[in-house]
Amino acid sequence: ARPSSLNGSSTSWKVRAAHPLDPGCDHFYFLRHGQTGRNAARIFQDVDEPLSELGLAQAARAAGRLAGEPIRTVVCSDARRAFDTAHTVSARLGIVPTPESRLRERHFGALIGTSSAHIDWGCEPEGGETLAQFVERKRDALDAALARPGPVLVVAHGGTLYALAALLGVAVDATVLGNAQPLRFERRDGTWAVEALVLPHVPDDTGRDAGAAIA
Repeated sequence: ARPSSLNGSSTSWKVRAAHPLDPGCDHFYFLRHGQTGRNAARIFQDVDEPLSELGLAQAARAAGRLAGEPIRTVVCSDARRAFDTAHTVSARLGIVPTPESRLRERHFGALIGTSSAHIDWGCEPEGGETLAQFVERKRDALDAALARPGPVLVVAHGGTLYALAALLGVAVDATVLGNAQPLRFERRDGTWAVEALVLPHVPDDTGRDAGAAIA
């Protein structure tokens, strides 16, 4: 099953109401990292999980698509899977990415190494973050990242995307959740919207299904 979106979480909306994310820019880009082995197996993963062979190919494909966008700054999670994805994209853009530890995926504590197939975002895992702590950390990280010279590309995780969508009031669905799917967020008449940038079709791209897995 797909993880439930943070958009439906009362906790995240309370955090948004208390500390809204209001970027000074009118558009920016977001990229979830490429697939990892634990993405495919639907297992909670730690910060050192590498990209799979498919994930490396996905990152390269996203880099080719984003090379045509006017991106000036790349900020990324320092978790290996996001960091490596960002470096692949940044090499095409001629930009040195800035790692940011606050952009890491939610820390699931004792759940790391167990199945994420039926994730409960409201859980409070032993040794991990609560949902409110996670969303607040993301708000601070995204606020800082989007204050940099733009347009900005943020390279991070599925959980970051859910939090970002909740904080901006944007609905997300399966079309934007895939691994290494480039997204463009734009503010129109005061309301934020998200667009999935079209990628070249690759037959048997199992990364789309893997995009349902957390992190």
